Amino acid sequence: MILRSIYLLAAAILPFTYADVQVVAPEAGDSITGLNLQIQWKDSGNSPPISQLANYQLFLCAGGNDESDYIPIATLVQEGTYTTGDSITITLQPGTGADVPNAYFLKFVSAATGGTVINFSDRFSLKSMTGTFPAVVQQGLRTVTGTAGPADVNNIQAPQAGAGQNTPSSAGEGAYSTPYTMQTGTIRYAPMPPMAQTKITAKNASPLWPTSAYTVYQTIAGTPNAITTNTLPLTFTVSSRENPVAAAGQPTDAAMQKFLKRWMD
Repeated sequence: MILRSIYLLAAAILPFTYADVQVVAPEAGDSITGLNLQIQWKDSGNSPPISQLANYQLFLCAGGNDESDYIPIATLVQEGTYTTGDSITITLQPGTGADVPNAYFLKFVSAATGGTVINFSDRFSLKSMTGTFPAVVQQGLRTVTGTAGPADVNNIQAPQAGAGQNTPSSAGEGAYSTPYTMQTGTIRYAPMPPMAQTKITAKNASPLWPTSAYTVYQTIAGTPNAITTNTLPLTFTVSSRENPVAAAGQPTDAAMQKFLKRWMD
């Protein structure tokens, strides 16, 4: 009974221990002057490792630690790959934000087999900023104490029993079969589109999937909560064979003359 309780506790804690990307620069509480932001990261040592992450998006954020209290104020990397290195230097615009102590942190959104992992850096200051923050950021900063950024978010779906951790089938059954309205993160996953049938049998059309809420996106709201949707590639099989019917023969001279006479006036 005690052993079973330990297993249940471990299962409950495990999803929150994924940290994949650990930002080592900027460090917590750094005060950065100039407009060149040097960013460096490493493998955190937790599962899944960086080697199993397909790509990432990187945002500069400001505000509080709750999702409703901060916004991404700049997209630093739209689509990056971890195989190209573990550091980058980004040139910032001075009007991107304000000079407020420990207002900024980095947000990595990484795609992995079965979903996404979101990692945050510690907080730091950008002394060369000359802009202003929107009200939501200012309100969020009032709730901040210390230099810790938001908690990491693991959206990876566990593979089904008997499926390998890195097999394509586990990715399809995990990420791509999760209802769109239940997914979070900036990368969403859609199932394979159905193949068209050879004949129409349905009398009344009906939606295949439940509808989701729609709101008009405004640029002043910051970065959208969903950047892109990955759709499971369409797979199908075809069969073919050689036509058994013999080719038609060439027309004879008499047949050609008969054809030409039809156009004579």
